[in-house]
Amino acid sequence: MGRVAWTALLANSVLVQAVTFLLRPASTYQAIALDVPGGALGAIGATFAIVPLLLAIPVGSLVDRLGEKRLMIGGAVLMIAASTVFLTATESVAGLVVANALLGAAHLACVIGQQSLVANTAPPGQLDARFGYYTFMASLGQAAGPSLIGAVAGTSVQPDTRPIFVVAVAMSAAMLATSVLVPLHRRSAADRAEARGGLVGLLRTPGLGRALTTSAIILAAVDLTLVYLPALGAERGLTAATVGALLTVRAVFSMASRLLLGRLSAWLGRTRLMATSIVATAGALVLCAAPLPLPLLLVVVAVLGLGLGVGQPLTMSWLTEQAPPARRGQALSLRLAGNRIGQVVIPTALGVAALGTGAPGVLAATGITVGASGLLLRGFSIDRPDPPT
Repeated sequence: MGRVAWTALLANSVLVQAVTFLLRPASTYQAIALDVPGGALGAIGATFAIVPLLLAIPVGSLVDRLGEKRLMIGGAVLMIAASTVFLTATESVAGLVVANALLGAAHLACVIGQQSLVANTAPPGQLDARFGYYTFMASLGQAAGPSLIGAVAGTSVQPDTRPIFVVAVAMSAAMLATSVLVPLHRRSAADRAEARGGLVGLLRTPGLGRALTTSAIILAAVDLTLVYLPALGAERGLTAATVGALLTVRAVFSMASRLLLGRLSAWLGRTRLMATSIVATAGALVLCAAPLPLPLLLVVVAVLGLGLGVGQPLTMSWLTEQAPPARRGQALSLRLAGNRIGQVVIPTALGVAALGTGAPGVLAATGITVGASGLLLRGFSIDRPDPPT
């Protein structure tokens, strides 16, 4: 993939996440303006997650047969449609539900197309670095999206959502333009035939289940830190500004680790780097549960950010090299579906297990769970395969 195409892919990644993380909170504001009861807000937002969970496997198969570019273009068209529905049809709850469902489908198609393109076009020895840069840009988009709300709609308690939706339409159109610039990775007839293989056979691929489980646990840990670090702060009397600083430190160090992922992987090896990140994440989570002074807590959260930042792109590389080349899209879509399930099941289970112990107990239980995931690496190497001679 040339420089222009690679730049277009990174821009596409930023735009997809920025539009998604702009529209989701804007959708909540719009629902509040419609006097939707608080209990129903979560149900409307859940349509965004349910649609990808239902469509992940078929979409993964589709990208393996049609190619990443076509899926990314289709995803961009769906994103324009979602933004347009938000703009024109969300004066009703039904319109909000449809818009969120379209947004979930658009995000899924774009992300699976992007990840598959990285997996299938990375130069030899550059897979970890490419996934590191890709996930860094995705994180940048996730940070940029919510910040646009204040810039576009002002800082009132109940902002006017119409300008937000107009901006989302324009950004989605830019996303479509970047999708056109990425290369079309053509499939042979044999590859297209292999892509139609059954899901059970794919799951039997050595190491695939380990990668999916590790990815789900790490992503659940990311979500739990976003929820329970503020809860920890509230229990210990930390100000909202201090908690915000903790979350910012975690995010910044996660992004830094992704920028350096290629170098770290080349230095330590992928297996050792993954094991190190798991140990660092687990240890930091357990330490967060201890009554640490604030300066030391900031250091611990920085280590936590480094560990969590490495895990997600490395599991992408791991899956890419374990899956058959013609079925990488399906493998990456399985990862996304597994992550969604893990985001529901793991926090619920840990919350029950740590019942009565508060935020420190949940964080410690999360650390123990992450640490246990390191056992999946026992006797198994995820290092880059030797190049053919």
